[in-house]
Amino acid sequence: MPKHYRPAGKKKEGNAAKYITRTKAVKYLQISLAVFRKLCILKGVFPREPKKKVEGNHKTYYHMKDIAFLAHDPLIEKFREIKVHRKKVKKAMAKKNRDLADRLLNRPPTYKLDRLIIERYPSFVDALRDLDDCLTMVHLFAALPAIEGERVQVQRIHNCRRLSHEWQAYISRTNSLRKTFISVKGIYYQAEVQGQKITWLTPHALQQVLTDDVDFNVMLTFLEFYETLLGFVNFKLYHSINVNYPPILDPRLEALAAELYALSRYMSSGRLPGNPESNGFIEGKETENNKESSKTDESELRLAQLQHQLPANEPGALMHLVEESTADDTEEESVKECRTLFKDMKFYLSREVPRESLLFIIPAFGGTVSWEGEGAPFDETDEDITHQIVDRPTQSHVFLSRHYVQPQWIFDCVNILKVIPTDDYIVGRVPPPHISPFVDNDKEGHIPDYAVTLEGYKSAGQNQVMPLPGLGDEDLGSSIVEAKSEHNEFAQKKRELEMQEKKYHEELKMEIEGTTFSNLSNKKADSAADVADEDEKAAIEQAEKDADDIAKSVVSRRKRGLMEAMKISNDRKKSKVELLKQRKKAAESSASAKRR
Repeated sequence: MPKHYRPAGKKKEGNAAKYITRTKAVKYLQISLAVFRKLCILKGVFPREPKKKVEGNHKTYYHMKDIAFLAHDPLIEKFREIKVHRKKVKKAMAKKNRDLADRLLNRPPTYKLDRLIIERYPSFVDALRDLDDCLTMVHLFAALPAIEGERVQVQRIHNCRRLSHEWQAYISRTNSLRKTFISVKGIYYQAEVQGQKITWLTPHALQQVLTDDVDFNVMLTFLEFYETLLGFVNFKLYHSINVNYPPILDPRLEALAAELYALSRYMSSGRLPGNPESNGFIEGKETENNKESSKTDESELRLAQLQHQLPANEPGALMHLVEESTADDTEEESVKECRTLFKDMKFYLSREVPRESLLFIIPAFGGTVSWEGEGAPFDETDEDITHQIVDRPTQSHVFLSRHYVQPQWIFDCVNILKVIPTDDYIVGRVPPPHISPFVDNDKEGHIPDYAVTLEGYKSAGQNQVMPLPGLGDEDLGSSIVEAKSEHNEFAQKKRELEMQEKKYHEELKMEIEGTTFSNLSNKKADSAADVADEDEKAAIEQAEKDADDIAKSVVSRRKRGLMEAMKISNDRKKSKVELLKQRKKAAESSASAKRR
């Protein structure tokens, strides 16, 4: 009898017992395929890849423990109740019993996902780590048109807009934004919240069209979970900075579609939260008395005034200064840089620029901003405006006391955390290339020229790169380029020394053999450099080939495949760099031809 023989009807073992196909899982749970997909999305269950697929490679497998985990979830009963409710409504409508149908439609079975949030994210940091896709999805649906009769409900779109504006208001208030980048897909943002880097994408403010190529049922299921998750995160973050949640907005600004500015005003008021009666998802009720809070505010204001009136050598004034200094020391250096980047600057946005994005970015870095339209905090004629963001070539009226710059200037300043000169971003001029802060240029093997310029601005502001002796006040960008090319110069010098040594040995050999040096000097001088280069290239290629052959013969087949994949990746990277160099050379040649 074989060692692994199992009689018919006995218990399964191995992969056959650990994994189950999707068809059998649906039959096991006694639900439809659509409900199974929705349940897997909400619970975070995904397909698995067993080492040995018992029923074939063309089927989808799930772990049996995950299916048992789904079978005990109360959501299955809720989904069955919803199915039964729809059948009752359909039956009442078929019998033309309108009263019964209305009563059933007014009392549909509902469910909440609060328990799933606590189940999937035991700690708040876990929720922050899984927030990238959530924010991207919410911002995507917030940009959709709110049209009745479409596949997406209008109330859901409004809820996504509210959640996205609440998130942006918190990031702007706490100066947590770190990187931005404008791409074809949209605008990328990266923020740092409680030590976690969160990156999301917002679409451009264009008219969106709902396509038929997308399964909106699956996306709406994800959105249903993400709405609950982002509401939970916003609640915790707002209460961490002592602000009530949900916020109460100014109805006038809300009617003028200035929700983000209204949220910023609400958060700057510094209201303290009440005592919530829920575990994080039900709206909290304010229990503090308004009269008592106003009295405490007045007493704190009078105390501060008295302390400022004291002489400098009094203990009260000294303690006040010590508290301020310790508060500044405890603040992180990155938050200080972000909070003071646009300090004492006043911006005005023209109507053609991306208003919502700039209203989010500029206050996040300490600037004051207004726009062209109703509900704006100040007008275009304000004399204190230092920068006006414009994206059209001509202006009807120009104020000499301010700078007129393109929107890209804001994004480039944010990415290097330095206020760079506005000469390259003047209205009507082609701006410099927009460098992505999410790409590691050293790792990619190609450093754009303007990235070197931006690094020079950043290093000059931070005093990290000191000018070399004899340079004086020259541009620091050249010193950065020289430092990066130092390794290449050293290698070139080494090759030249090797060529001279080889030439010296050849001359000694010819002198010993009695060959006349004058007859061969001209030919040797013409071809010495080419021969040396060819020999060096051949030697390098042969050495690399030998090393690859030795490595392939030693390692296993799996590691050999990984090495080949790495080689293919490096070759693709080199070809990409060569393509960029060719494009740069073609652009420079065309530009020089136009100048001629």
